[in-house]
Amino acid sequence: MTTDSMLQLRPRRRQDLRLGPGTLRGTTVTHPVLDPVTGGRYELRPKEFFVLSSLDGTATLGEVGEAYAVRFGVRLGERNWQQLLVLLHGRGLLVADHPNAQRPPAARPVAAAADEAGEPADRPSNLLAGRTRMVADADAFIEGVHRRTGFARSRAFLTALLVVTAAMLADLGLHGGLLAHDLRELAHRPVLVLAVGVVLWVSLGLHEVAHGLVGRAYGGRVTEIGLRWRLPVTYLYCLVRDMAFFSRRGHQVATVLAGPATNLVFLLPFWAGWLLVPRTGPAHYALGGLLLLGVATAAGNLVPLPPLDGYKTLGYLTGTSRLAADSRVFLRLAVAGWFGRGPGTAGYSGRTRWVYGVYGVFNALVTAALAGGLLAGAGLWLAGRYGTATGFLPLIVVVAALALRRLGMAARAKREALAAHRSAA
Repeated sequence: MTTDSMLQLRPRRRQDLRLGPGTLRGTTVTHPVLDPVTGGRYELRPKEFFVLSSLDGTATLGEVGEAYAVRFGVRLGERNWQQLLVLLHGRGLLVADHPNAQRPPAARPVAAAADEAGEPADRPSNLLAGRTRMVADADAFIEGVHRRTGFARSRAFLTALLVVTAAMLADLGLHGGLLAHDLRELAHRPVLVLAVGVVLWVSLGLHEVAHGLVGRAYGGRVTEIGLRWRLPVTYLYCLVRDMAFFSRRGHQVATVLAGPATNLVFLLPFWAGWLLVPRTGPAHYALGGLLLLGVATAAGNLVPLPPLDGYKTLGYLTGTSRLAADSRVFLRLAVAGWFGRGPGTAGYSGRTRWVYGVYGVFNALVTAALAGGLLAGAGLWLAGRYGTATGFLPLIVVVAALALRRLGMAARAKREALAAHRSAA
């Protein structure tokens, strides 16, 4: 086949493929591609993705090449086209030339290697950390709830809900002192504290269901609903797959924010009860404490620290897939570059430097402040209860834990180097 005849070809990508927007990972932008038949998931660089998305069966390779040259400033030669077509066809992303063509086997699911919290999906559970499913068929459960709640997705209903929720937040803001008083009174009533805790747990369950419902509405799949623990913390979770393939980032953000929004909506009937019951009774204390804790839970979940919803929202808004980890790498490279050790951040674009730099500094400062506050609080409590010397115990424990972790990492690196040396020999 001559070059001219090849440029007249009109290959077509499979119409059932799901193509996702570009996501920044370190210094590289990748686009996810999902084969819904084989389950194969691929990550394409911008140039490869541009070609695939342009192959609609109407444009010739020559026309796609012209658009490619305008977009990237370089032209594709015959050998480039051959390599690209072999790559795309070999992955089964193009329509087969004849009906009996064999489809390649499914690819390794690179986009599903970790869950929404960034943890490996196959990590075994143990006493200290793990997870367990609480719904046998999460997708069928969400599908059933989705069918029964169609009225709640109408614009009129959502607008009314937004107005009433805003009114509740405004009223609670005006009565912050009264809510704090109710919470203090609640703390002296263990039975009511337990009841409020149960209600908040139900709210967290609805929070996760909301993630699944909104994700399902935008084309996601709910694969798990269950309980995750990292002692001493336990929490419910809902895994919504294929969010990377949502057509708009706004849909991804809406899926994440549906959880905190549901926490606030859940408080509406309790707000009405709080307004109606006498202010000096236990019912008012319980409802006021519940309202304050519920709003604090929703607001705290919006803090942009992993694995909170605020962090996931910021990741989708900035188009990054591992914002916290990549920001730490960026800061390490920047510090090393300042001391003349390595190229620094020369490989990062201007926008990427701004995103990673600002978030990296923010994350470091907030984490240090939280850790310092916890250490100081624990130290003051111990010092006041058991003597001044015990106030240093939290700091000593943390330093010892960090030292042991460092020694463990060094020992592991030594073992891996020794194993590599033996295998090479």
